[in-house]
Amino acid sequence: MKFFYALLTTLLITVSLSAQNQTLVHCGVLLDPGVSMDPMPERTLVIENGRIVRVDEGYTSGNNIIDLKDQYVMPGWIDSHTHISGESRKNAYLDRFTVSAPYTALQATQYARTTLMAGFTTIRNVGGYYEVDNALRDAINRGIVPGPRLFVAGGLAIMGGHGDRTNGAREDVFGVPGVEHGVVDGVDEARKGTRLAIKRGADLIKITATGGVLSIARDGSAPQFFEDEIEAIVAVASGFGLKVAAHAHGDEGMQRAVRAGVSSIEHGTYMSEATMELMKERGTYYVPTITAGRSVADSAKIEGYYVPVVTKKALEIGPIIQSTFEKAYRAGVPIAFGTDAGVFKHGRNAFEFIYMEEAGMPVMEIIKTATYNAADLLGQLDNLGTLEPGKYADVVAVPRNPLEDIAVMRDVSFVMKGGEVFKE
Repeated sequence: MKFFYALLTTLLITVSLSAQNQTLVHCGVLLDPGVSMDPMPERTLVIENGRIVRVDEGYTSGNNIIDLKDQYVMPGWIDSHTHISGESRKNAYLDRFTVSAPYTALQATQYARTTLMAGFTTIRNVGGYYEVDNALRDAINRGIVPGPRLFVAGGLAIMGGHGDRTNGAREDVFGVPGVEHGVVDGVDEARKGTRLAIKRGADLIKITATGGVLSIARDGSAPQFFEDEIEAIVAVASGFGLKVAAHAHGDEGMQRAVRAGVSSIEHGTYMSEATMELMKERGTYYVPTITAGRSVADSAKIEGYYVPVVTKKALEIGPIIQSTFEKAYRAGVPIAFGTDAGVFKHGRNAFEFIYMEEAGMPVMEIIKTATYNAADLLGQLDNLGTLEPGKYADVVAVPRNPLEDIAVMRDVSFVMKGGEVFKE
């Protein structure tokens, strides 16, 4: 009997200490479309050690309570397409000659904080300075600087392609880029470049399957990698458990990438119905970046903002992405939220919500693209995407009902990442 009472006392003490370490978030309305497409009023998130322990109906009493009873609460948003170490501005093409990596890193810490405060607790970063992006990711993970959880891509391009940073520059200054610069040609170099990116700490691989808008190259949509090269990249990456994202504006490049096994098509400007069907068949995600399309088209109208070859492409390609998104959504293509932040100012990511609704997607489905779908694309559904037991306590709230006014997504009132409150 003494043993029984001692055991009971120990259990009671353990439960009491556990309750003291728990944080309770009282949610006026919980919007968690990965769990339910219906709003869930009056819920309590029970959080311990940075993760969700359970979700209670009603308002659970306790010691450490965060009162969001008048707020609309969601899982932390995920932006699947960002460039956190840079930001668009006039004459930015001179930066590669004048701006140092340390200065870029210091700027990136501010961009990261701005992104987190805008409600994006996780981002997939698909291009930048790998030394800066990887270091920023690690610094955020160690709590040195505030920012979203980063998944950083190692980028691969072909010689003269969209990701070749030496385009438009003198060879006697920049030289001819090779595998060590993320420029690969042929199957052997494709394999080697992928392995090098992984060695350097990449969380995923990003290829430029077609031309692009902002590179100093005349074509913005022609295919750039051959299919066997993409297959080699996907094979190496998947062997290490990594996914491959494909930047693509032109349709032929998209089809090559999807057939070769990439996990996502980024931008997808000239996507055909045949490509949409192929993506549905393969389960390939579409990351639209409507905000980038509209932003580059607007910037191109400002005299001297871009160099002439870029201005032409921005005016042609930028305005098309929103209509492509509408067609892809209606066709049933899997969609993950992504903005291309950095092509426009960081912190304005939530405009994508507005543009997606303009194109006809219901708000709960939009929220799902930025939570459950984006987590699925990352391969992180065990940790992210919903507010279910065992997952990170990444929580964002807005003061009004986004189902009635999607613009409120730009007015974030509360941000928690991993159980730590960053905005209240």
